[in-house]
Amino acid sequence: MACLAAIEGTHPAGMEREILVLDNASTDGSAEAVRSLGGDIRLIVLEQRAGKAANDSALMREARGTYCLLLNEDSELRPGAPEALVAVLVADPRAGAAGGRLLDAGGHPTPCAWRFPGVGTALAGALFLHRLLTVQSRGTKVRPVDWAQSSALIVRREAADEIGYLDPDFFVYYDECDFCRRLRDAGWRTLFVPAAEAVHHDQLATDLAAGLPRIVEFHRNRDLYMRKHHSRPAAAVVRLLTAWSYALRALAATVLPGHPARVYWAHARQALLPGRGEGLRESASRRR
Repeated sequence: MACLAAIEGTHPAGMEREILVLDNASTDGSAEAVRSLGGDIRLIVLEQRAGKAANDSALMREARGTYCLLLNEDSELRPGAPEALVAVLVADPRAGAAGGRLLDAGGHPTPCAWRFPGVGTALAGALFLHRLLTVQSRGTKVRPVDWAQSSALIVRREAADEIGYLDPDFFVYYDECDFCRRLRDAGWRTLFVPAAEAVHHDQLATDLAAGLPRIVEFHRNRDLYMRKHHSRPAAAVVRLLTAWSYALRALAATVLPGHPARVYWAHARQALLPGRGEGLRESASRRR
């Protein structure tokens, strides 16, 4: 509800809009709560759970506007964000997507745009230079980036239609990374817009039992991206480097208070063997 309230509170005067909400076969009364709001919200209710890439594609195909602003349910736009995002796409006809600056619940910027994954970025992570060499969401000016997180991402619908929208093989995680990569391959740009701010209330669990399906899905889809856009040997190198970096974190966490060593070990194991275990896709299929 906070996401919808923020949309209402930040909508630019004089700009036409439509609000589409997709309920992913929820059982917690979310659809009924949205219906109770009334107004001009178009509610799409799924009977069976689908992945984030498939859902975002469905929303963009259903939309009638020139630009589609994708928002996670845990994202809240700040004033001025919609205008800033639309403005950069209007100004740059070859910009296919633009991401805003994401803030945590305390109002602090969090990484939200990066270089495309590859052996080089995995090596930077293994050397603990990820924030310096891979994160691109910095500065105060609009800048081209490789890919941006879809928690608050505006997309030119023409560009999305040209490349076939998001790939549903990415159930969740790396879906927007693959999307931006295909945009770039088709001649479109992705931009980072620091003036467009949104609070992202990260819902990731630190409890291993609750978070393991997400860990499985995260590494599975990173490996899928590598095999899709690189070679199998490159994917294997990335698996080794990523497992190494998480294993070092796990070792450090055994002596540092407040750090989840078991979670880091789970990441290390899953990075090395991304095909093992059950992820969010399997969890969703059992709930149908």
